[in-house]
Amino acid sequence: MMQTNPDKALALLIDGDNASPRVIIGLLEEIASYGVASVKRIYGDWTKPNLNGWKECLLEHAIQPVQQFAYTTGKNATDGAMIIDAMDLLYTGRFAGFCIVSSDSDFARLAARIREQGVTVYGFGERKTPRPFITACDKFVYFDVLSHHAAHDVETHRHQTDRTTSRGLPFGQPVQTLDEQDLDKLRNAINASSNEDGWANLASVGAHLAKQASDFNARNFGYARLSDLITDSGIVDVEWVGHHPKVVMVRLKK
Repeated sequence: MMQTNPDKALALLIDGDNASPRVIIGLLEEIASYGVASVKRIYGDWTKPNLNGWKECLLEHAIQPVQQFAYTTGKNATDGAMIIDAMDLLYTGRFAGFCIVSSDSDFARLAARIREQGVTVYGFGERKTPRPFITACDKFVYFDVLSHHAAHDVETHRHQTDRTTSRGLPFGQPVQTLDEQDLDKLRNAINASSNEDGWANLASVGAHLAKQASDFNARNFGYARLSDLITDSGIVDVEWVGHHPKVVMVRLKK
């Protein structure tokens, strides 16, 4: 898994047109595991009624709204303002990571540029987020796996309730199915991390997966832990080594 430092400074930049206030509690809890969001800004045209739902949320969580009028129809001036601010913040050298909240592919180049500077990029968005933005981030988390999503956001996935509840995840959370491409990623990560006997430390496997696919997250598949996902995949033997703490070792089945 990706190493985190709870004290490192982060910049949180939210595209108000592509996010809902319903995700903010889960979002901030997730970000707290990576570091401290010392800058929290949200961008949009606050004269428009579609952003009215954010007001109370912003006051409660000390998120600074940034006003950006639309210059012309069909052009997103909000994205431009957010990108300019992100680059200004990057050049200060104060931040170890950037949290970009959007489902818009326009931020793919921004994420890539920040990473070129050796700064970590955490992306957050809907499952419809285009792949270029997802892969440009070091880590990408879907809104629906955050711990405090609204119940009606997952109403269409109620038929999966038993499956998700049994895995210890929030009630009714939608899940993504492991396909052959995902299994290949698991196999590659195990092979890359294994010793001469074929055994690999699960922590090393997780770290390799994070580099291989930024959105390969156990929660996206309905599991609370990678160990549960990899055990249910059916392609590995699992062995627990030691006592305090136990180390999970995995090996591809022959």
